[in-house]
Amino acid sequence: MPPPLLGSSVSLARQNRINEEQGLERILDDADLNDRIAQHLLVPVPASGSLQINGNLPENRRYCRPWTTRFLIDLGRAHTARFHRPLLVTSAVRTVEYQKQLMLVNGNAAAAEGDVVSPHLTGATIDIAKGAMSRQELGWVRSWLLPLQLAGAIDVEEEFQQACFHITVYKAYVPAPPPPGIHHRRHAPPAAEMASRGR
Repeated sequence: MPPPLLGSSVSLARQNRINEEQGLERILDDADLNDRIAQHLLVPVPASGSLQINGNLPENRRYCRPWTTRFLIDLGRAHTARFHRPLLVTSAVRTVEYQKQLMLVNGNAAAAEGDVVSPHLTGATIDIAKGAMSRQELGWVRSWLLPLQLAGAIDVEEEFQQACFHITVYKAYVPAPPPPGIHHRRHAPPAAEMASRGR
């Protein structure tokens, strides 16, 4: 069994720093959130036979960044091919306004304001439930995620109180498009290919 992918204050600070470097602003409230959705800066979490969304999640918080969507599609397909059942997304984009409310009822919630805050506020982060996973499933997901984390494409914090994988996906996960005039098939990042093949 691979060990848990534990988070840390260093990891949380890194997520904030990279998101800031990539120009991802914190989403303030529902009006700000809806505006970004209208501009297609946030896209729907890709619900499918491989990926379900917690029914309690409000409609306008079932969104994330385009590269996070690509990650979810890849992980969902690889997981379903192996275990023949979908993953469950329990949280995606959040607003500063909502995070403040969450802090009042969840002592494990990250800050909503300051230098180091919840990366959910940028839309790049999603939570995937692990409470119903078998031991084999849990080990497989850890093994799939670790190469991507080592490659700097994601950061993972495995939570136990909320029983989920908290995953921040960076723009590096999606390869850059080929230069104009060059047409060839785009591939997933090498780390993702290795992980999906179980290497």
